[in-house]
Amino acid sequence: MTVLSPTARRSLLVANLICMASMISWASGLPAADLIIPHMSPLALTAGRALLAAMVLLPVWWLLEGRGAVLGANWRTGAWVGFVTLGLASFFVIIALRFNDPVTVAIVTAVMPVVGIMLECLADKRPFTKALATGLLLSVAGGIVAVSGSESSVDFGVGVLAALASVLCYTWGSRETVRALPDLTPLGRSAVTVSGCAVVILIAAIGDGALRGAWPDWSAIGPREFGGLAIFGIGSMAVSQLLWIISVGRIGIGAASMHMNAVPFYVMLMVFTLGGAWNWAQSFGAVIVVFGALVAQGLIGRGK
Repeated sequence: MTVLSPTARRSLLVANLICMASMISWASGLPAADLIIPHMSPLALTAGRALLAAMVLLPVWWLLEGRGAVLGANWRTGAWVGFVTLGLASFFVIIALRFNDPVTVAIVTAVMPVVGIMLECLADKRPFTKALATGLLLSVAGGIVAVSGSESSVDFGVGVLAALASVLCYTWGSRETVRALPDLTPLGRSAVTVSGCAVVILIAAIGDGALRGAWPDWSAIGPREFGGLAIFGIGSMAVSQLLWIISVGRIGIGAASMHMNAVPFYVMLMVFTLGGAWNWAQSFGAVIVVFGALVAQGLIGRGK
């Protein structure tokens, strides 16, 4: 039997709170993205989102850790991992949002704990304990409760496939960010992957605009739309990614990904704040998800 010390329990609780904050920040971008999606192509919006995030993280990294840390980072690896983790994942999320509403897209991310735990068990040889199995079942059950309580109709076509593709890219890339950039701090890992992604996607977006004329409809983009883009880029990428990488580094991709199942509740809460209806089923589902994540890590009961 593995018993956590009080210090270890406090550390894990803090890491889980950081992860919850990351999910709330990420969730804020889904309804905000609806404001800008009609006026920008998926590639252009992905590039704009990544550029805004890089403009926040890169200067902060430079100021806090110095010129040497920034210039000495492995930018080639950062650009590749960032392209998959944030570029492709963001692109597929935007495609999914074109076909489904934000709550539905959030619900589809319920598969992330399964992907994350399978990745840890296969790649990292993590033992599949009773606590982990119980936590996973509770997490998935919470997602199912949220889905059953959703008033949204799910389009099991391109939208769902795009959302699933986004989850696969983000789950793999999150683990790879921590594994492939071991010498960097969480801030450095986040900044180098976001900035590397921004450069790659910007080149792709300019090429897409030159070849297809897929430029943003600037005449239709005003303060409201720019506000949505700012939330989608700064809050839902820069802040969320930094908090996410901190939590993944502390509790692993499997446990961190369980928190993704609470995203439908966070999105619903934001929609409710903006005048939408409250959904008790999604609220209950979110509680089950958080409970499952704590059980999987031994914070409730004991893990074998």
